[in-house]
Amino acid sequence: MRQRSLIAITAALAAGSLTLTACGSRDDSSNGSGGGDKTTVVIGVDAPLTGDLSALGLGIQNSADLAVKTANKDEFVKGVEFKLEPLDDQAQPSVGQQNAQKFISDKDVLGVVGPLNSSVSQQMQKPLNDAGLVQVSPANTGTELTQGDGWKTGNSVRQFKTFFRTATTDEVQGAFAAEYLYSKAGIKKVYLIDDQKTYGAGLAASFKTNYTKLGGKIVGSDHINPDDRDFNAVVAKIKKTGAEALYYGGEYPAAGPLSQQLKDSGQNIPLMGGDGIYSAEFPKLNKKAEGDLATSVGKPVEQLPSAKEFIANYKAAGYKDAYEAYGGLTYDATWSIIEAVKLAVEGNDGKVPADGRKAVLDAMSKVKFDGVTGPISFDEFGDTTNTLMTAYKIKKNAWVPEYSASPKLG
Repeated sequence: MRQRSLIAITAALAAGSLTLTACGSRDDSSNGSGGGDKTTVVIGVDAPLTGDLSALGLGIQNSADLAVKTANKDEFVKGVEFKLEPLDDQAQPSVGQQNAQKFISDKDVLGVVGPLNSSVSQQMQKPLNDAGLVQVSPANTGTELTQGDGWKTGNSVRQFKTFFRTATTDEVQGAFAAEYLYSKAGIKKVYLIDDQKTYGAGLAASFKTNYTKLGGKIVGSDHINPDDRDFNAVVAKIKKTGAEALYYGGEYPAAGPLSQQLKDSGQNIPLMGGDGIYSAEFPKLNKKAEGDLATSVGKPVEQLPSAKEFIANYKAAGYKDAYEAYGGLTYDATWSIIEAVKLAVEGNDGKVPADGRKAVLDAMSKVKFDGVTGPISFDEFGDTTNTLMTAYKIKKNAWVPEYSASPKLG
């Protein structure tokens, strides 16, 4: 990771001594970072901070907060004080759209981190794009968000010039899951279920395409309502097919009880899902999670030398909630905006340009740094150039990494 003196901010974070200036104000005090008249730049965060998915959302908020405080303590951008503005989307697309408008209306917001859900992002992308406001998601994996529906036929076209992500696509994740389940786990017959949401349906479709291409057989498929918790009807269907595994496109609040009801019916087969079930909450919702599988983006941050400072300082900061699956990716998403602001300021005689949003957007294509999760840069679609994935298995009620690789596509 680029040296940002994370360790130096530990005491300040723990003591709560870092302060942030009000939106649009000038900071004439030293603020613990050498003084001077500073311009406030606001970075918005959109995530589910309440509700079933709040464990992931709060990890996103906290990790973005850590990045902002690091940049301020280190005076990473001279003359700029960063402020975080988190908004709760409740995992609801309509709320995400309202939040996008709030960010747009605040002239000091030069970038937005989030959201968690691809379905929420679909309602945020166009207004943010129309406003020329950069958006970097640490979690959206729906391939169509960057490449359009044409990606399925090899006709990818960038959809929004303002949208970027540090998470890789469902095209990559589905291919990796299929390779792992078929070639590594030796499972040849799978029952397929999705939750009908943008993320879940897209991931399940990608898995199906790649799994059948390898020679695997989909012995049945179904859709569920992600708000339901009684899945006995679909579990009975699975039992009749002789499936060796259940692949689920969706998130952990439904995946946990679905897996347990599957095991309770006498079917000792694993449930496998994507990064949407890769949460410490999953085994808490499932007393029979042992052996279940998940894939997630990149290597586990605990195994990355580049993430040691992030983990140490997150812990020292005293955040009540864990950084969860998207902590490192969120820190990197936030830092990519900070890097773009730095480039914009350096290209304008050390001051935030009058049209800061345009300058930050123009700088995003030049952003390249060593982040918490590895090298960070974006391709012509705004997608991360890092396609490394990891498969995890539940062992003794915890996710344990099993295998990491970049899948073969096409």
